[in-house]
Amino acid sequence: MQITYPAIFKKLDNGKWRADFVDLPCCYAEGDTIDECIDDAIDSERDWIMARIDDYEPLPKVSGIEDIKLAEGEQVREIGAIIKLMDGWEE
Repeated sequence: MQITYPAIFKKLDNGKWRADFVDLPCCYAEGDTIDECIDDAIDSERDWIMARIDDYEPLPKVSGIEDIKLAEGEQVREIGAIIKLMDGWEE
């Protein structure tokens, strides 16, 4: 199953990138390049979601991209993580 949440990406003053997930509290990613940051975002999102699933907690509602207000220099991307719900199960 693929689950997608929006994240806001911004290049920092030190040249690195950071992404913060709009709907996932304390879920963020970092990287030296935007590609590294995207890869880290996928891993961070998957880990965040799996922790909630393991604790039987509901997942938050997904914000619409059109509802997200961006500051100068920010961009929003939808980040999808593939979640394997049980061993041997493939969608």
